[in-house]
Amino acid sequence: MTEPREPQAAGAAAPKPEPTAPENGSAAGQPRTRPRYSRVLLKLGGEMFGGGQVGLDPDVVAQVARQIAEVVRGGVQVAVVIGGGNFFRGAQLQQRGMERTRSDYMGMLGTVMNSLALQDFLEKEGIVTRVQTAITMGQVAEPYLPLRAVRHLEKGRVVIFGAGMGLPYFSTDTTAAQRALEIGAEVVLMAKAVDGVFSADPRQNPHAELIAAISHREVIDRGLRVADATAFSLCMDNGMPILVFNLLTNGNIARAVAGEKIGTLVTT
Repeated sequence: MTEPREPQAAGAAAPKPEPTAPENGSAAGQPRTRPRYSRVLLKLGGEMFGGGQVGLDPDVVAQVARQIAEVVRGGVQVAVVIGGGNFFRGAQLQQRGMERTRSDYMGMLGTVMNSLALQDFLEKEGIVTRVQTAITMGQVAEPYLPLRAVRHLEKGRVVIFGAGMGLPYFSTDTTAAQRALEIGAEVVLMAKAVDGVFSADPRQNPHAELIAAISHREVIDRGLRVADATAFSLCMDNGMPILVFNLLTNGNIARAVAGEKIGTLVTT
């Protein structure tokens, strides 16, 4: 039998509610190992989702979902931006004669297909996931609302941002930088099929060296092809670090959020 509560004095502060545990595993504030970052924006290239082919490779998506699930269960808040290059690339379609604005919108739809696929595999891992899109499509996703996205993250849900910025001429790299700033992420984790930023293209120059740390300005000035210049400028102007790492090495997302020395850290 519980004892009756004493009456609360007029004007006294209401008792604080007990914190709610996240929906996806560990209690709030108690990850399995203390990560360096508590909220991250993960940028995934669409080409990787296709396994180098046009379309979707379910095995690749499942492997990415398992890596994300691992860090979410450890208490890290994860938002995701995915490209659509495994379906359409607006700039390439333009080179073949298609009007750029229309081809960019086609690319945005490709990002939504990838977002829904990742959502499906994450939920198979038991991870509650929401997709928000910059183009309204209410039957498959929520509209993009930054405050709602933050609330989802605080509840331990993964939030996937689809349809880019909803505007032509903006890449999903720029979208990743923009969304990271809007939701208060601590870092952009830029997943690639290479180990990080190199002094030259490692596929063409066997003597290319991995750069462990570099500034945003130096990446732009040296023309290093990591992401588009708009994304790097946005991160540079707002002090947003970028970690470029190899997604194809299993467990690298967990290593990235733990602050292990992998890939290339780009800072202001």
